[in-house]
Amino acid sequence: MTSLQLSKDIPASIVVFLVALPLCLGVALASGAPLLSGVISGIIGGIIVGSLSSSQTSVSGPAAGLSAVVLSAILQLNNFEVFLTAVLIAGGLQLIMGLLKAGFVANYIPTNVIKGLLAAIGIILILKQIPHAFGYDKDPQDDFSFIQPDGENTFSVLIKMWEFITPGAVVISIVSLVVLLLWDKTPLKKFKYIPSSLFVVMLGVGLDQFFCNYIPYLCVGTLQMVNLPPIDTSNLAAYFYWPALASLGNYQVWLVGATIAAVASLETLLNIEAVDNLDPLKRESPPNRELVAQGIGNMVAGLFGGIPITSVVVRSSVNIQAGNATKLSAILHGVFMLVSVLMLSQLLNLIPLASLAAILLLTGYKLTKVAVFKEMYRKGLRQFIPFLVTIVAIVFTDLLIGILIGFAVSIFYLLRSNYRNPFKLNTATLHIGEVIKIDLSDEVSFLNKASVKDTLWSIPPGSKVVINATRSSFIDGDVLEVIDDFKTAVAPQRAIQLNIIGLKEKYELSDYVHFVSDDSVQFVNVLDQDVQQNLSPAGILDFLRAGNDRFIRGEHHDKYFPHQVNATSAEQNPIAVIIACIDSRTSPELVFDAGIGDLLIIRIAGNIINPDIVGSVELAVKEIGAKLVIVMGHSNCGAIKAAVDGIHEGNIGHITKKINRVITNSVYTRTSIDTSHANVMQQITWLNARNSVKELLAQSSYLESRYLAREVGVLPAYYDTSSGKVLFDEQPVSRSVA
Repeated sequence: MTSLQLSKDIPASIVVFLVALPLCLGVALASGAPLLSGVISGIIGGIIVGSLSSSQTSVSGPAAGLSAVVLSAILQLNNFEVFLTAVLIAGGLQLIMGLLKAGFVANYIPTNVIKGLLAAIGIILILKQIPHAFGYDKDPQDDFSFIQPDGENTFSVLIKMWEFITPGAVVISIVSLVVLLLWDKTPLKKFKYIPSSLFVVMLGVGLDQFFCNYIPYLCVGTLQMVNLPPIDTSNLAAYFYWPALASLGNYQVWLVGATIAAVASLETLLNIEAVDNLDPLKRESPPNRELVAQGIGNMVAGLFGGIPITSVVVRSSVNIQAGNATKLSAILHGVFMLVSVLMLSQLLNLIPLASLAAILLLTGYKLTKVAVFKEMYRKGLRQFIPFLVTIVAIVFTDLLIGILIGFAVSIFYLLRSNYRNPFKLNTATLHIGEVIKIDLSDEVSFLNKASVKDTLWSIPPGSKVVINATRSSFIDGDVLEVIDDFKTAVAPQRAIQLNIIGLKEKYELSDYVHFVSDDSVQFVNVLDQDVQQNLSPAGILDFLRAGNDRFIRGEHHDKYFPHQVNATSAEQNPIAVIIACIDSRTSPELVFDAGIGDLLIIRIAGNIINPDIVGSVELAVKEIGAKLVIVMGHSNCGAIKAAVDGIHEGNIGHITKKINRVITNSVYTRTSIDTSHANVMQQITWLNARNSVKELLAQSSYLESRYLAREVGVLPAYYDTSSGKVLFDEQPVSRSVA
C-alpha cells in the first residue's frame, strides 16, 4: 500500500462512512428491523465483505432493494431471531453459489440496462434527497422505492415538503452544493486528506452550531440531524440478537433464506457490474469471488443480528466520486462505523442531513448527466430504448423490478435481431512472432459479451492481438464497450500490442435476416472462357481499378479459395498479365483484390523486359487468352535506387544497366538526382515502366500488331506503397525505347 493510495483511500473511507451511517439506519427502519441491525450489517459489509471481495470500488451493507423482502419475511416468520436463521441460510446458499461459479450470470447483463440502472439511481438520489435538502426528513434515507412505507410516493413527498421547509437546512444544503461545485477552483483542493465531501460535512456542523448560537431561527432541529442511538458500551450484548437455530427444521425459514439469497445475489451482481462500469480504471470484479464474500458476510450478519447485505451502488458511487484507490476505503469505512457506534455517537449526531443530501445530490447528478443520455441515443434505438425503459421502471417501481423490466426489453430486441454467434480465435506464428487473431462474425450480440470479455481479459501480457471486424455487419454496443475498455485500459497496462481492423463508428441491424453457409455455395467467382473472350481491354482495366478501390477501403470480396482451386484445376482463363517488381509489398493479386485464376503474374526486379519475359507474355496472350498487359512499377523501388546509385557489379548489373539507360536518356543526370526526393524517384519509376512497355512492343511484332488492332491493351502503371493506390497511364505508346 503506497502513501499515494492511502492519501486517496482514507479520505474516501471517511466520506463513505458519513454517507453510509444514516443510510444503514434508514434501511433498518424501512425493513422493520431493530435500528442497530442496519449498523451491524454496515460494519460487517465494510470489514468482512470488503476484506474478502476482490472489487476495488464496491461498498457493501444493507440495501434498500431488500427492505421490502426483509419486512415481509419478518412479518411472515413473526420473530426476528427466526429471521436471522433465514439470513444465515441465505449466506450459506450464496457461498455455495460462488463456489459453483454461478456468478457468470453477471456477464450476461446488458450494458444499456446497467447504464439505465446508474442513471435511474442518479435520478432517484436527486428526487429523494431534495426533501432532505429542504429539511423534510420523514422518509428513511435509503428508501429508493417509489411507494414509501408511510404511504407516500416519490412525487407526493416533493409536493408535501413545501409545508415543512427548514430554512437552516436549505442554507446548509445550498452552501454545501456551492462548495462542492466550486471545490476544484479553490486553494482547498490542494489538501489531499480533506476531500470536498468531508469538508462540507464539517462545514455543515459548523454552520448549524453557528446558527444555534447566533441565529436561532436557522438552527436545524434534531429531526434533521443524523440520529445514531446511544450505545451502552458496558452492556454490548444487549444490542445483539442471535439466530434461533432450532428453527432450521422449518421449511418456511428455508424458503425465506432462498428468496433472500436469490434477491441479494442478483442485486450484488447488478451492482458490481454497474460499479465496474463507473471505475475509471475499468478494473474487473470477479463475480464468483464476490458471491463468496457476500455469502460469508451474510452468514456473519445472521449470527450477530444484522439484516441482509449486498453490494450497494449508491455508497460505491460515492466511494468512486471521492477518489478511492483500493478496497481499503471500503474496509476502513466499516472500521469507522464500528468506532463511531462505540465512541462517537454524540459527535456524529451533530451532522445535518442537509450536508449529506448535498453530497448525494451531486453524486446523483454525476450518474445521470445529460451526456449519458446523448451517448446512449447516439448508439441507436436498440440501445437507447432498453436504457430509457430501465430508468422509468426503476424510478416508478424499485431497483429489482425495474432491472427485470429493462432486461426483458433487451431480450425482446435480441430476439428481434435474430442473433448469430460470435467470433473465431486463431493463433498463428508469423515472422513477427506469435499473433492472436480474433475474427468477429457477421452479428455479435450482447450475449457474446461474456465470451468476448473472458477471451480478451485472458490474453497473456506482452501478446500481439488482432481483432478483425471486417466481416461484421452488426456489433452490439455491449461488445463495443468491452473492446474499448480492453483497448484503453487493459491492453496498455499489460503491454499488449493491439490492432483493431474494420470497426465501424455505428452499427444498425437490418430488417431482414441473411444466412450464409460455407456448405451451400451456389457459385464460384472464377472466370470461364466465354467471359474472358467477351471482355475488352478497357473493361478489364475497369475491373482492376474497382478491385484496387476495394483493396484500399479494406472491403475484399469473398473468394472461396478452396472452391476456386477446384474450379480452376482443369483450365485457367485469366484476363490480364501483370509484369511487376519482386518487391514484397506489391502482390498484384492482393492489390487488385483478385482471386485464383484471374491474373498471370511475372515478377522481375525493376519490372524490366528481356526475351524470356517477352515470350512469356506472348504465351499468355496467344495461348491463354489474356487481353491486357500491365507493366507495374512502384514507389521506393530498390532496383531503381540501385541503378541511380550506380550499382552494376555481378548479375545485378543486368538489371540496373537497363534502368540506367532510362536515366541517361531522361532530363536527369546522375549528379542531379536526389534519391531522397519522392517526386524525382517517382518520375524515374514512371519512365522505366513506360520504357519497359515500349521494349515489349518493340521486341514482339505479334504483341505490337494485337496492340495496334486494339485487341490487346499494353500500358504502364505505378503502385504507391504508402496508400495502396495504383495509377495507370493510358496514353498511346510510341516505338522509341531507351
